[in-house]
Amino acid sequence: MKILFCDEGYSEARTRLADELPDAEIVAAPRDRVRQHLAGVNVVVPYMARIGETIVNAGTFGLIQQFGVGLESVDVEAATRAGVWVARVPSGDTGNAESVAEHALFLMLALARRFPQSQRELRAGRLGEPAGLALAGKTVCIIGVGAAGSALALRLHALGMHLIAVRKNVRGALPSAVPFASVFAVCDLAQAVAHADFVVVTARYERDAHHLLDATILSAAKQGAYIVNVARGGFVDTDALAAALRSGRIAGAGLDVVENEPIAHDHSLMALDVIVTPHIAGVTDRSYVGIAHEVAENVRRFARGDAPRHAVNNPRGVRGAPVA
Repeated sequence: MKILFCDEGYSEARTRLADELPDAEIVAAPRDRVRQHLAGVNVVVPYMARIGETIVNAGTFGLIQQFGVGLESVDVEAATRAGVWVARVPSGDTGNAESVAEHALFLMLALARRFPQSQRELRAGRLGEPAGLALAGKTVCIIGVGAAGSALALRLHALGMHLIAVRKNVRGALPSAVPFASVFAVCDLAQAVAHADFVVVTARYERDAHHLLDATILSAAKQGAYIVNVARGGFVDTDALAAALRSGRIAGAGLDVVENEPIAHDHSLMALDVIVTPHIAGVTDRSYVGIAHEVAENVRRFARGDAPRHAVNNPRGVRGAPVA
């Protein structure tokens, strides 16, 4: 069994999967050179690489298995036509949701305590600067209250924050231990962000949510609010965010994800009050063990000719799986 990871980063994922599948050949390729590495590949792990019809038809693989949740870079219809399974690993029950929630909290605390500024003051030998913000008593708007959003809500409630939810299904279940002050539909996002000191995106990205936080929404945000994104870069219009930061409408941003990753060192955002991390919110020991176990199980199911768990399609005439 040959498994191709379409990114040369995330090395720990390959190590954890090798522990689960010691007889598998696990290789990695740059995301822009996937086609050149498809020979003999049975399973493709896309990460953020574009797996369109050209890639699907160039290979003989029968399973596209994400090492996580997001599948926005995969042409599921093309895969289905070619007889290729497409599957994800849900954020819950793997440790991923909790890891993403912890990273969102880390970014919130770093922004609130003005961590980059504090390091400059430290180097200058000044004490007691800068003054920070306490999270207790502040209001946070969580966009997307699935597994990761729920895990974050539990943690922020314990810190004494007031919670607002924005979600597609306003009647869906919310964490029973967390009292949300309000629940808004996505169409009412402008109204929701007007009340929030922090706006945190934890939702699953769909194409209709592209630039959900655009100039209109950012201009409706509370003066001096902070934006945190631990979901997908496509949620935030970076040009609009840069303008909102320059104007002072938005006080700062914590971004684990950006459009067109990785972000360039000379990107306009990097000169503003922004903390950027390299797409590592879900990259922890706990989440990698849980996700690797689920991915390995689906690889074994594919090798047996069984349908993978958490598949998003149901192809007919599935391209043959090799003997495991």
